[in-house]
Amino acid sequence: MRAIVAALMIQFVFALPAIAGQGAAQGEKVYGAQKCAVCHSIAGKGNQKGSLDGVGTKLSADEIRMWIVSAPEMAVKTKATRKPVMKAYAAIPKSDLDALVAYMQSLKK
Repeated sequence: MRAIVAALMIQFVFALPAIAGQGAAQGEKVYGAQKCAVCHSIAGKGNQKGSLDGVGTKLSADEIRMWIVSAPEMAVKTKATRKPVMKAYAAIPKSDLDALVAYMQSLKK
């Protein structure tokens, strides 16, 4: 029984990057559908004033999530000066939010 549990755990651990990759791929679609590139850019595509390159190394998943759902509060908290302040996307479906956060976390450079 222990061998079966150990084997299943190993399979799960090795499957995690693929699962995360699927979330990131879906998040990239959400990024496009929400028209995030109007205010932000990734790899030189979109509004250069709001570059998200490397955001996955600068912010935690929780911080990214807060920026999406509570941007005005995060702007005050971090003393951000960019105008206009990003609006809150609190009504975004949880599955889309999770995918968008996964995509942002994948942006390491």
